[in-house]
Amino acid sequence: MADANDASGRSGTHLAGGTAAVDGPECMVPDAVQGSVGPAGAAIAVLDAEGAVAGWSQAAERLAGYSAAEVVGRPAAVMLLPAGDVPNASVFAERCRARGGWSGLAALRHRDGRRLDVRLRVSPLSGQDGRAHWLISATDMATVSSGAADGLVLESLLTRAPIGIAVRDQELRCTWVNGSMEIQDGIPREQRLGRRLTETLPGAEAEAAERVMRQVLNSGTPAVDHDFRAWVPLDPRRERAFSVSYFRIEDADGHALGVCAMWVDVTDRERARERLAILSEASARIGSTLDVMQTGQELADLAVPLLADLVAVDLAESVPLGEEPLARLGSTGRHIPAFRRAGLASIHPGAPDAWCARGEAVFVPPTSPYTCVLSTGKSYLEPVVDTSPGTWLDQDSGRAEKIREYGMHSAMVVPIHARGTVLGIAVFIRTEDPVPFEEDDLLLAEELVSRAALSLDNANRYTRERTAALALQRNLLPQRLTGGSAVEVASRYLPADIHHGAGGDWFDVIPLSGARVALVVGDVVGHGINAAATMGRLRTAVHTLADMELPPDELLAHLDDLVIRLTEEDADTKDLATAVAGATCLYAVYDPVTRRCTMARAGHPPPAIIDPHGHVTFPDLPTGTPLGLGMVPFESVELELPEGSTLALYTDGLVETRDQDIDTGMHRLATTLAHPRLPLEDLGSAVLDTLPTRAPSDDVTLLLARTRTLSPDQVVSWDLPTDPAIVSTARSLTLRQLAQWGLEDLATTTELIVSELVTNAIRHGTGPVRLRLIRHQVLTCEVSDTSNSLPRLRHARTTDEGGRGLFLVAQLSHRRGTRYTPDGKTVWAEQELTPPVQQ
Repeated sequence: MADANDASGRSGTHLAGGTAAVDGPECMVPDAVQGSVGPAGAAIAVLDAEGAVAGWSQAAERLAGYSAAEVVGRPAAVMLLPAGDVPNASVFAERCRARGGWSGLAALRHRDGRRLDVRLRVSPLSGQDGRAHWLISATDMATVSSGAADGLVLESLLTRAPIGIAVRDQELRCTWVNGSMEIQDGIPREQRLGRRLTETLPGAEAEAAERVMRQVLNSGTPAVDHDFRAWVPLDPRRERAFSVSYFRIEDADGHALGVCAMWVDVTDRERARERLAILSEASARIGSTLDVMQTGQELADLAVPLLADLVAVDLAESVPLGEEPLARLGSTGRHIPAFRRAGLASIHPGAPDAWCARGEAVFVPPTSPYTCVLSTGKSYLEPVVDTSPGTWLDQDSGRAEKIREYGMHSAMVVPIHARGTVLGIAVFIRTEDPVPFEEDDLLLAEELVSRAALSLDNANRYTRERTAALALQRNLLPQRLTGGSAVEVASRYLPADIHHGAGGDWFDVIPLSGARVALVVGDVVGHGINAAATMGRLRTAVHTLADMELPPDELLAHLDDLVIRLTEEDADTKDLATAVAGATCLYAVYDPVTRRCTMARAGHPPPAIIDPHGHVTFPDLPTGTPLGLGMVPFESVELELPEGSTLALYTDGLVETRDQDIDTGMHRLATTLAHPRLPLEDLGSAVLDTLPTRAPSDDVTLLLARTRTLSPDQVVSWDLPTDPAIVSTARSLTLRQLAQWGLEDLATTTELIVSELVTNAIRHGTGPVRLRLIRHQVLTCEVSDTSNSLPRLRHARTTDEGGRGLFLVAQLSHRRGTRYTPDGKTVWAEQELTPPVQQ
């Protein structure tokens, strides 16, 4: 006989009254018994518990060619099975015992050796001796009509089909079911027959399925791939998923007789689909920011409740700080790193089942599974948590109490590591979900953690770079601003949000000669440490050029040449990451003596000017091209400002956002600045408070300068003829003025400085000479002439009669220099006031 595929589920036959004696050598099977177990003409045989023939009908003799005397008492398998099937006979017998019988197509061997294809039924039989017997019915397929054969084949197909098939009547009671249904859900056939689905598997899912079956009965339209989920006896700890299709059974006239349901167990497929959906969602939800703490929380939020009831993500404390992550712990390492909880999610609101809150330090017992995971780098799965005395939980009573209180019965610990370094651990716990974690769950958890680990590593690397960029930028920006006697200043700087990183904004206030001051704001294209480094180079260049006393347009021209040169040098290194991509800049010089402000810009937003009455204007300055293009010359514009005016210099991050254009931002800025009586610090804070977000996409820089004017008694000047004899007059005028100012202690040095500067102007310059003294935070001596030739500091030899004038000036003064003017040049020297003069 061929291998069995399906149990028939038939009840055993009982032979009463000795009508079928089975102990004679030529025992025949009564016709009554034959008719009860098979169709007319079927061959019937009885086998004892050992598989020997105990009964043999005449139809069996006609079918197999053996007489009863030849077969009774002999093993049926040896005589009747093809040689290749004999070794499998014992396996088939055990299957029949386990299933209570079998029905299907099989192959037998005739006495003459030819093959017989038969329809075979095996049923259990109870004899008078109390021993187990088997009743065998065999029908030769060659003698069956084509219609009957088709019916037998169809019955065999339905019976042995690998999918569950059930037939229900018009009342939805089960009238037939194949054996695959019991294999799928573990419900015996006897519990189904005569019962509705809601009686076998009560619940909302069964009620919904019966509604579908009624629709199929009424409409005749099949319902395909209906989803059905239930907790079945076969696997009571896990919900099973089935795909069920229904179609109506009709008679020859098309009248509904019932409905047939075909069940396919798709639990594994659905679990795989759910895992793919979780992984797909992880790609969208994990790593949405470059914040390591936020990424840890995103991992926890995703895994609850899709995978676990409680998830904790603990990162090494060095990771949130942007420091280098940990190497894997050695097998003999004793130091347990400090961890901090970055992510926490629970099915219970507020996560009362957690032993540490988010942001708190996490204690790691030395003998815990966490230490094992950290040392080996391999995940840990504990399907059933062991809380008995003597485990590692004895070292952590708080955690043990939480485990018992909330019924934490299954756990996974997965290391978070990337590029060979340990970032932390992720802990997955089940409490309400009764199903323990399995290997498939661990694989899913590891995949989720690996995706989060990559985001965490990127965020950690970015955090380190951003921290370094901010530190560099902080050190490169001015630590203390002073506008001297010219302006009162205040500044605000807000780095870009964590997505974009620190940029290359810079600002500065540079003291110039003659009590003047330079105000500068610039913006390097790009973000990160390279932009900060470029900003530092440009700020240093502006300081150097400012010391040369260049007017704003010329200074920007020199700065433009520098950016072009830096770009070419960086391009030669083939390092595009560090290449200078350009910058914008606004440079203004304010003179408190004349109240005039000269400014020029290179692709930068114009400044805002607030007059003492609160009227805000944006002067019409030539835009200029950004630095590094070298296309057109820059132009300066000179404005006269009323005393007490306020200048606002800023970068585009203040007035331009992703949701607002620059015109809207400038209007918002002007509205906020229209409060001239506010202290500058308060005004700067008010401007930042109007930003649409506290996490801008670009750096925000604001420099406020409220102008001052030197009083007439702080400045004195004389026009002198180009006559060498006038030098003594210049000295006398200077001494008299110093006496009026109470600066007699500077009389000697100032007299020498004035003498040397006036002498050089008369000797080497042309045109009239002007001497000006300015008393502000320092004492400034200025001598102007119409010559464009710059005086040079020389080291005279001992035999030289001259050449020591500028050398003496340099030794006697705090600072000295020369600047060009529209009419020529001005040579100046500054001396510190001791004691300071009260303004």
